[in-house]
Amino acid sequence: MAKLNKYRPFNPNPEMVARLPDVTGNAINGVGETQQRRPELVFWAPDPDDIAFGDVQKWFYMCQPDSPEMVTERAKRKVVLDSVLPDVNPVALVQSPDEWTSSLNQFVEAGDCEMVGATAMNPKWFFEGQKTEFKTVIMMGVHHDYEELKHAPEFRAGIEVVRQYGRAAAAAKKITAWLMEQGWDAEAVTGPMAGKLVMIPPALECGFGELGKHGSLINPEFGSSFRLSAVLTNALFASTPKREFGIDEFCSKCRICEDACPPIAIEPDKKMVRGEKRWYVDFDKCIPYFAENSGCAICIVECPWSRPGVGINLAQKLAKRSARDRCD
Repeated sequence: MAKLNKYRPFNPNPEMVARLPDVTGNAINGVGETQQRRPELVFWAPDPDDIAFGDVQKWFYMCQPDSPEMVTERAKRKVVLDSVLPDVNPVALVQSPDEWTSSLNQFVEAGDCEMVGATAMNPKWFFEGQKTEFKTVIMMGVHHDYEELKHAPEFRAGIEVVRQYGRAAAAAKKITAWLMEQGWDAEAVTGPMAGKLVMIPPALECGFGELGKHGSLINPEFGSSFRLSAVLTNALFASTPKREFGIDEFCSKCRICEDACPPIAIEPDKKMVRGEKRWYVDFDKCIPYFAENSGCAICIVECPWSRPGVGINLAQKLAKRSARDRCD
C-alpha cells in the first residue's frame, strides 16, 4: 500500500482527461515488449500536432500561471536557441581522442556546465524516423539550485527547471560553435523539446550515473538534480567511462520516490521496456499530474541522493559495504 502524502489523492482535471488520446503512453513507450526497437516520441514534440499526446502537451502550457520570471527565462533560452553558429573552419584541428576529451574540461571550468562526457554514437538512441551521420555524442549536465528546486511542485521550481534547460542549451551551443571553429561540423541537441536523441542512454554511457527508480539519472555529485544536453559531431573523442555506485541496488530497497509521487506512477519493480528490463515510471499515471503542476519534479527533490552533500556520503558507504562483501 502506497504511503499517504499531502498531494494525494490526485484527481486529474476533466478538461485534461478529455485531451487524452485513445492510445496509452505506456504502449507508445513499449512497456511489455520483449523485442528491442527505437523509442517513439511520446511528449515534448517540437510540433505537438505530430504526436498522440499533443493536446496534453498544449494543456501543460495552459496550466502555467502568468509569471514575469518564467517569461524572462524562456526569452533567454530562445535567444540561445536562435543564436547563429559560425561557419565550419575549412582547416580541421587534428588531435588525439584523449586530447579532444580533455579539452571539454574548459567548459566546466568556465561554468558553462557541471558535467561533460563523450561516447561513440549508438543508432538505437535515436527516435524512430531520425538518423545522423555523426559518430560521436558529447553530453553535458547542468546542476539545479536545490534551494529553488526543493519547492516542487510549486511554480517556483518550474522556473528553476526552465532556467537550467537554458543553461544546458547555452552549453551545447557553445561547444557546437567551438567544434565548428576547430573545423568539425557539429549539432546541438537541447531540451526539453525532444530532438533526435534520447538523452539518458548516452549519459549513462558517458558516466553520468545510473538510472534510478524514478526514471532519472542519479550520481553522487548531484543526485538527480541536473538537466542534460548533447552535441553530435564526427570529431573522435575518447569515451568517458561508465560509473556504477550501487545506486541500482539502493533503489530496489528504497521507496522514498514511490511514496512521494502524487499519482503513484513510480513502479516498485523493473519493467520490460522495448526488450530491456529497467526502472520505469508509468507514463499514463504521471503525465496528468506533470501537466497540471509545472512539470512536478517531486521525485527528483525527494530522492535522498539529490540532497546537497548526501550523495557523496551514500556512495562512500555503499563502496565500503561492497568491499566488505567481496572480502567475506
